[in-house]
Amino acid sequence: MSILRINEFRAHEGGGDTLRDRLKVFVPAIKASLGCLSCELLQSQKNPAHIVLLEVWESAEAHQASLKNIPPDEFKETMKLVAVPPTGEYYDYT
Repeated sequence: MSILRINEFRAHEGGGDTLRDRLKVFVPAIKASLGCLSCELLQSQKNPAHIVLLEVWESAEAHQASLKNIPPDEFKETMKLVAVPPTGEYYDYT
């Protein structure tokens, strides 16, 4: 069974577009990772500071292994744009 990973990010006030653009850079590396079935980046129309990254994976282990494909320094810089720590959770995907 596949899994869905929902990651939620909240940008600082007025920083939604900047955070979206920074996260968008990671999408090709995620999609190219072994076990990734899809990856979509969404920005709320009502609250542009709310960004969601939806990832479908063959397994949670494949997702965990893919984290090595994201440059740590770039990710650290991107996390400076969030107002609160991001959240993420796995869901059964049928």
